[in-house]
Amino acid sequence: MIRDPQTFEAMLAELRSFLRNECQPIEEQVDAQDLIPEPVVQRMRELGLFGHSIPEAYGGAGLTTEELALVNIEVSQVATTFRARFGGNTGIASESLVVDGTEAQKTKYLPQLASGEVTGCFALTEPEAGSDATALRTTAVRDGAHFVISGRKCFITNAPIANLFTVFARSEPGSKGANGISAFLIERGTPGLSTPPAMRKMGQHGSPVGEVVLDQVRVHESAIVGGLEGKGFRTAMRALNKQRINLAGLCVGPATRLVQEMALQAQRRQQFGQPIGEFQLVQQLIAESNTEVHAARALVLETARKRDDGQDVTMEASMCKLFASETCGRVADRAVQIFGGSGYVAGNVAERFYRDVRLFRLYEGTSQVHITNIAKRTMAALTS
Repeated sequence: MIRDPQTFEAMLAELRSFLRNECQPIEEQVDAQDLIPEPVVQRMRELGLFGHSIPEAYGGAGLTTEELALVNIEVSQVATTFRARFGGNTGIASESLVVDGTEAQKTKYLPQLASGEVTGCFALTEPEAGSDATALRTTAVRDGAHFVISGRKCFITNAPIANLFTVFARSEPGSKGANGISAFLIERGTPGLSTPPAMRKMGQHGSPVGEVVLDQVRVHESAIVGGLEGKGFRTAMRALNKQRINLAGLCVGPATRLVQEMALQAQRRQQFGQPIGEFQLVQQLIAESNTEVHAARALVLETARKRDDGQDVTMEASMCKLFASETCGRVADRAVQIFGGSGYVAGNVAERFYRDVRLFRLYEGTSQVHITNIAKRTMAALTS
């Protein structure tokens, strides 16, 4: 749902100008230095990028699902690390609060997240609790009106620089599966919470990822998201459902950019005395890529519109994430093929995006997890 097409298009135009003129020229610099310059981050704050999905009542733009999908498709056409810097605040790191937070929690934290004053992160994954998120071992032991939290989270985007952590822990002793998990809001500086140095990664340099160590972290029960003990897994899934549509949009953007880069390279590069774009097998790589990108984009926008209409899109969100992330991976591989040997050498767009987009098939549910979910829901629908 596009609420005001003229206003929204003006916002997209301003965003597009920032991305093309201020972010794209420094893609190689950010990749090499593993750091986004602070002036660029400040520009993100000034443009309101940290608050896209946060309701207007709390300082955000309150974008609809469709509007947010279109924004994500746009922002990810430059190096994906730029969106990762503000994406937590306008996505998974704030969504738990938006959907389940108490009014006091929303009033306190959402304006800070929307402005970019505070960087949030979503601390769910553990070494033995990735695809099986309910297997988490982090514990929250009640002590009167407080909880004492101990455990270790891993692969958490923005953990090394975050100010606010949404931490998931098992708060009911002896509970199993999705039951007995609570979500806690913990601020940096709370005794016992620490974040080791950022991990070295294959790609998405400039987007810090790391561990969150919780050593007897003591928080008041008011820190539980929504004040509902034992309902944290439901909160996580509600946040992830929307985030999977967001992520699918973030897969369409790089694939769109790569199709353009493939076409340009096919015109520039010559073999046997003519541009390689004259060869039908090269044309096939470009045509298949462009077709799949359009299909992914259509699926994402259709699902976003359904969600805006209030429909249950749990299965469609999985389909979006699966199809768009796999499409993006295939397109990136074809781009390297068209660039040839230069596509395997550092310092070009095909090589950089090939590394950056590989992560999309892993987080917010691996492709294999989504295939399983889609199959189960498809079969369940036949018997309901």
